[in-house]
Amino acid sequence: MEDPSTPKRTEQLAATTLEPKAQTRKMTLDEGLGLALAQLRAERYETAAELFNVILKARPQWAPALHFSGLLASEVGQPEEAIRRIERSLELAPDVPDWHSNFGVLLQQQGQLERAAEAFQRAIALDPRHVNAHTNLGVLLRALGRFDEAEAAYRTALDIDPQHADTWTNLGVLLNARKRNSEAVECFCRAITLRPKDTASRRLLALAHCTVGEIDKAIAIFEEWLAESPDDPIARHMLAACRGDGAPARASDQFVTRTFDSFAATFESKLEQLSYRAPQLVAAMVEDAGLRREADLDVLDAGCGTGLCGPLLAPYARTLVGVDLSAGMLEHAQQKQVYTDLQQAELTAYLREHPAEYDLIVSADTLCYFGVLDEAISAAAAALRPGGTLIFTVERADGDPPPDYHLETHGRYTHARHYIERVLRAAGLEPLMLPADLRLESGAPVGGLVVRGVKPR
Repeated sequence: MEDPSTPKRTEQLAATTLEPKAQTRKMTLDEGLGLALAQLRAERYETAAELFNVILKARPQWAPALHFSGLLASEVGQPEEAIRRIERSLELAPDVPDWHSNFGVLLQQQGQLERAAEAFQRAIALDPRHVNAHTNLGVLLRALGRFDEAEAAYRTALDIDPQHADTWTNLGVLLNARKRNSEAVECFCRAITLRPKDTASRRLLALAHCTVGEIDKAIAIFEEWLAESPDDPIARHMLAACRGDGAPARASDQFVTRTFDSFAATFESKLEQLSYRAPQLVAAMVEDAGLRREADLDVLDAGCGTGLCGPLLAPYARTLVGVDLSAGMLEHAQQKQVYTDLQQAELTAYLREHPAEYDLIVSADTLCYFGVLDEAISAAAAALRPGGTLIFTVERADGDPPPDYHLETHGRYTHARHYIERVLRAAGLEPLMLPADLRLESGAPVGGLVVRGVKPR
């Protein structure tokens, strides 16, 4: 969010103070807007909404209030209302570059990439030195696969402001994906120099070192991080991944929630850049299982994330439940409006608490955060009714022979085909496995398995 540029006004209004039931007092529109923005930045969304409502009741067509109440609507999961308000604010005040940039971010989050590009370009036309607009345009162009243009946009931003850490980070991500790994390392180093405690840049730099075989440098990054923050779940997990020993049986709840809450808003647009196929692959396996689209099954989307599988599963479902550890991801899943219920819970615990409740359980790109699968698969089998079907994806382990599972330097687990088959049979499920590429990573396909296990009737 960027700071507003608003004219001073002297109109008076009765605005709610920080305590909703406290007495009201007279304040200017500017004071009310400033107070509302302070609440918005502090994530006190209910109080901010009350203030914006009072302001807009006094002046319904005041562009700043419309714009920033639109940003609030976006934060609380009302994207259509957010777009409506921000569009109106730009009709009333079309010459504020920050607002066009904000609008572009919102449109990009909603997958409206071409409109988002237009918004960033309008911001740049109004202010050619608008660093965030150039950077955001670069992110969008990368999502569209226009990599040369994306790099040019990032470098323009850095010509304007060489101290812009986010741009160095984004340029590093682009270069790493294009296998220009040494250049990517340089970018992440610049970002960390500017923001030494930034966790995203630290992790990206370590991963870039791993890509070029500099595992010792990656280990040093995570060791320093842990020395500063001994309980940090990301540093602890990633250090185990880089060392190759002492790997936990699965990623901790804290690692999962920190990782996915932090990028829930951009999760889907980032996956588009990686040619992400897991939802389509599991949907194809559902169809191949001979299940009919008659909306008569009780279906669980296990590790539903932002709900990418939801629309693909809905035609089969009488009830469709999504479960995930990340509250941020569940907020976005709710926007899909296809789920009967959404639950924030650890997956294995949830499955144990719901025996014989489901006809179909689907888990796309979730079990890669588990090493040992025995408990999760056993719990899933128990949650199925007789004749029920479990379908999931895993990343495929390499080696001759491969280990049962292995925590890779990127922080996810890979699994061997023989291990998956053994675990399924032990749980009483008849296995079927098909190889498939799940997505791209650093420009290379990520090999996986699409797995089906059927419970006897």
